[in-house]
Amino acid sequence: MTVAALGVVFGDIGTSPLYALRECFHGSHGMEPRSENILGILSLILWSLILIVSLKYLTLVMKADNNREGGILALLALTLPTSNPRGTHCKLLLSMGMFGAALLYGDGIITPAISVLSAIEGLEVATSSFKPLLIPLTVLILVVLFMLQRGGSGKMGKLFGPVMILWFAVLALLGLRGIAMAPGVLMAINPLNALLFLMHNGYAGFVILGSVFLAVTGAEALYADMGHFGLKPIRKAWTWLVLPALVLNYLGQGALLLVNPDAASNPFYRLAPAWALYPLVCLATCAAVIASQALITGAFSLTVSAIQLGFLPRMEIQHTSSAERGQIYLPFVNWSLLVACAALVIGFGSSTSLAAAYGIAVTLTMSITTILFYYAARRLWRWPVWSTMCLCGVFLAVELTFLAANLTKFAHGGWFPIVVGFVIYTLMSTWRIGRRLLRESLDQSSLPLALFLADLQNSKIHRVPGTAVFMSGNPDGAPIALLHNLKHNKVLHERTLILTIINEVIPHVESAKRVSLEKLEGGMVRIIARFGFMEEPAVDLVLEACRKQGLDIKPAESTFFLSRETVIPSERPGMPLWRDSLFALMAQNAHRATSFFNLPPNRVVELGMQVEI
Repeated sequence: MTVAALGVVFGDIGTSPLYALRECFHGSHGMEPRSENILGILSLILWSLILIVSLKYLTLVMKADNNREGGILALLALTLPTSNPRGTHCKLLLSMGMFGAALLYGDGIITPAISVLSAIEGLEVATSSFKPLLIPLTVLILVVLFMLQRGGSGKMGKLFGPVMILWFAVLALLGLRGIAMAPGVLMAINPLNALLFLMHNGYAGFVILGSVFLAVTGAEALYADMGHFGLKPIRKAWTWLVLPALVLNYLGQGALLLVNPDAASNPFYRLAPAWALYPLVCLATCAAVIASQALITGAFSLTVSAIQLGFLPRMEIQHTSSAERGQIYLPFVNWSLLVACAALVIGFGSSTSLAAAYGIAVTLTMSITTILFYYAARRLWRWPVWSTMCLCGVFLAVELTFLAANLTKFAHGGWFPIVVGFVIYTLMSTWRIGRRLLRESLDQSSLPLALFLADLQNSKIHRVPGTAVFMSGNPDGAPIALLHNLKHNKVLHERTLILTIINEVIPHVESAKRVSLEKLEGGMVRIIARFGFMEEPAVDLVLEACRKQGLDIKPAESTFFLSRETVIPSERPGMPLWRDSLFALMAQNAHRATSFFNLPPNRVVELGMQVEI
């Protein structure tokens, strides 16, 4: 598990040495590579890794697991109060969690672009004749990477761990080679160098924090991927291999700059001997692809969780493995990420320019994680207010300082992830509010199930042979499709089942609690199925759970009735007209329920209606 974690979790932070220190001395706000500046910036990088990654995430935040799942949406579910879920406090937490999740998509766009481009730029160190080929090669690698997603990452994943072990070993060896050139670089371990650097350089030292932060941009991935590997393997990999390799490599790059300040244009590749340059470019490209793969897979998982929590409309989800249900492929998300990544590479043209766009979204997400962790610690462990506030306040002060430094890059590309975040947040919030308004509108026109059953006993409805399954979003109301079927066909099946699927704010639901059955009057049965936000609500799983409880439902001999609502934007209170129109567009293009719930397509009847919101 530790080896597997190396191949997935640490790809982003493990490729940071390709560009982090270079941007501190060669970027748009680069410092002069003098001895005191080199030691000061190295000290900032090393202690940022210790404070943010080792202390905040691995020691504290990752203790807040939601049924062993991590990530900002899992943390959000832990912070939501069970009482008054529509209160102002709950709405604020929801908005923060949704915005943090939206910003992660911006990270998922930039990471593949900057990682692959930084790796390919090593060819330019060998000879300038490669310069015209850097952008086309990067785009080609990205296209191939995203095309391979359809086949699944399972087979590729088997190679990720060993490749990353080799990568971190090479990082450490290169670092030792550099330290041997100037052992005095070990003085950077003293945190006083960081404080003196900030004191002596004033505003210029503050601005450079935006580049220092590039060394810790993959920290959020550690928490997000905790559910795949567990806390202990991630801690072991970080403590015994990743952190030592990163520290040695950064120190080695700093030692090289002490000896040869002209190497600031690309200290990572200039740290290698000439004979190793081309093999190192190949290995760095593999590491960059692995880092990109982790972000792409994370975007898929994040999207599924957002759909289950009601933040995004249904999308097509393809399973790439018959053995592992968690291996999924989302075509829309995949091709959207490819277009955005390719546009970034072509538009910005270099990893230095891309670095200006990197950092703002990650620092905002980290800050939101700190705030949500405060509420989770108070709710889960009853930590005292002041001690929790002081602890989280320290982390928040550091992260907000990094955020302020990154905001200086806003006009140079930092606007991009913010725009992406706001666009996706607008889509999420519009979908969530629109679904609530749609449900309220449907509830007003629906009939309470108890009243419907009472009327059914007093009426003479013709019963026809067979089994009908009516899907309903409201377990206490008569399904709209059932009422329409009675109105138009004037018949009721001998065995009528009402199925409601409820999405819980926990990652997984125990199999024993998956389904609850309740026999109703008139030979009807109410089925309530529960799924966590990390699970897919497939009806075949529901039917299998029903069989274990004595209710045998044969899909090939049943008819599934669904209601399909066409949303009509209006001036009614709730949302502005433009958001009503946006919600209607999203609802119109949502993936069909037949495929999403894995229903037999030739056994489904959809009954439509128009609803104003």
